[in-house]
Amino acid sequence: MSENQPIVEMQGITIEFPGVKALDGVNLRLFPGEIHALMGENGAGKSTMIKALTGVYKINGGSISVDSKPQTFTGTADAQNAGIATVYQEVNLCTNLSIGENVMLGHELHGPLGINWKKTHAQAKRHLATLGLQHLDSHASLSSISIAMQQLVAIARAMVIDAKVLILDEPTSSLDANEVEHLFSIMRQVRDSGVAILFVSHFLDQIYEVTDRLTVLRNGTYIAEVMTKETPRDELISMMIGKSAGELSQIGAKKSSRTVESGEQPVASVEGLGKKGSIKPISVDIFKGQVLGLAGLLGSGRTEFGRLLFGADKADEGVYKLHGSDANIDTPASALRGKVAYSTENRRDEGIVGDLTVRENILLALQAIRGMFRPVPKKEADAIVDKYMKELNVRPADPNKLIRNLSGGNQQKVLLARWLATKPELLILDEPTRGIDIGAKAEIQQTVLELAEQGMSVVFISSELEEVVRLSDDIVVLKDRRKIAEILNDGTISPETIVQTIANSDVETTNSGKAA
Repeated sequence: MSENQPIVEMQGITIEFPGVKALDGVNLRLFPGEIHALMGENGAGKSTMIKALTGVYKINGGSISVDSKPQTFTGTADAQNAGIATVYQEVNLCTNLSIGENVMLGHELHGPLGINWKKTHAQAKRHLATLGLQHLDSHASLSSISIAMQQLVAIARAMVIDAKVLILDEPTSSLDANEVEHLFSIMRQVRDSGVAILFVSHFLDQIYEVTDRLTVLRNGTYIAEVMTKETPRDELISMMIGKSAGELSQIGAKKSSRTVESGEQPVASVEGLGKKGSIKPISVDIFKGQVLGLAGLLGSGRTEFGRLLFGADKADEGVYKLHGSDANIDTPASALRGKVAYSTENRRDEGIVGDLTVRENILLALQAIRGMFRPVPKKEADAIVDKYMKELNVRPADPNKLIRNLSGGNQQKVLLARWLATKPELLILDEPTRGIDIGAKAEIQQTVLELAEQGMSVVFISSELEEVVRLSDDIVVLKDRRKIAEILNDGTISPETIVQTIANSDVETTNSGKAA
């Protein structure tokens, strides 16, 4: 680790968009042989800062120097030429090409007759070997390897330019624990070779495990640069959020458990609802004002069951009732007519429409219910958009901004607003807090609790067991695409309870002794 000259120094960076100052005098220093985390809530300016450093955005004020040389980036090629390489959250590789072709894309070795593929693949193998990936066949199709391996191939591709700086934007969001450890091993290896790594992640455990230094942003402004080991977590969170740890702990605090009265009719009830090859038959009742958590490991069937409840996938067995009456929920349109809404876990591909504005995204489902020949009146539309943007604290507060330009957490809030605008009685939320910062996560958790207190029924799906336990009244536990238990969250339940339930799933009972 070097405490001498930074390899990158960004001073007083200011970036303005029409009506919005995205960055206001922000500083960032990256030192060779360090892993540096850029921290802040969604909307704090992290992505904008990265785009300034990679030449995607032109800065309106401030200066950038690399290796003590002033730089003016007019595009990404300028940044690459200065030795800055980037691997984004969504792996931007070509799955129809081979591993070696992806590594060397744009840097192929040429001979008198064009590309010399033998030398190109040999060079690709050398770059892969430097990251401990010599076991990969450079001629194999990229699509034949896991997402985790593709992430490492993307890093190998980035290092082809002999990078001085490697930017990793949310590289662990789709990886399991073992894959994360492999990635961290590669990151430390790259760091020890003298490269400066800028690492962006919402997982605080990972930040404290692998980084040396932190820069904190809040609302587009610079807050502090600190050493990771010297900064307690509550202090870091306080800098990011602008609230004390005590204040933050009250956001998303568990409400008192919702008690189901004897003889109470459920809002929604399914008996033996299933789909062959997708999920085995499940029976469950969902009551007014209840948060029903779905918990289980990856591949347990949580999303599959959520999609059946919304009609996104058509069940081939079982009975579905709404307010005691048989309901034919076999398409999303029929679900919306029945006041059932579903927010997908795949925000980018199935949720937002990136080329539409925030306003248009919020109104999308409501307009779909009304039909193309009955547009939502402007006055009503304005009121709906204004209401949910304020209630959910969507930032920036500009409904005419393209949603693709919003941070992940704010995109998630817009999706939530879309479904709330339909005034559902049953809201299914699939991983609503995945990949967003701790502040936005707490706000969404608080919204879930408030919706339940107002009488809305919520199915809450999350891979974070602590989150499921904190928010849910009842918890359905899934394993191998079947229901193995339904647990009343009576205050004695912990994430460990769910883990033990999954581990001991040969005995399918609830905590009250009923068969699941």
